[in-house]
Amino acid sequence: MPYVNIKITREGATAEQKAALIKGVTDLLVTVLDKNPATTVVVIDEVALEDWGVGGLPVDEYRRKAREKS
Repeated sequence: MPYVNIKITREGATAEQKAALIKGVTDLLVTVLDKNPATTVVVIDEVALEDWGVGGLPVDEYRRKAREKS
């Protein structure tokens, strides 16, 4: 029984977008690993921006610096 945990920043992903992620990941496991979709579990956790870091920086600061570089 596959268990997939997707973590995304809490920025307003809609129920439809989350449903698409769940279906897409499930379909991928069926296609690639021949897993049974009925026993595939997908969990989506939304993480507050202040609780997420990239490259040693809070995500807001990381994004701001990335924008400044472009």
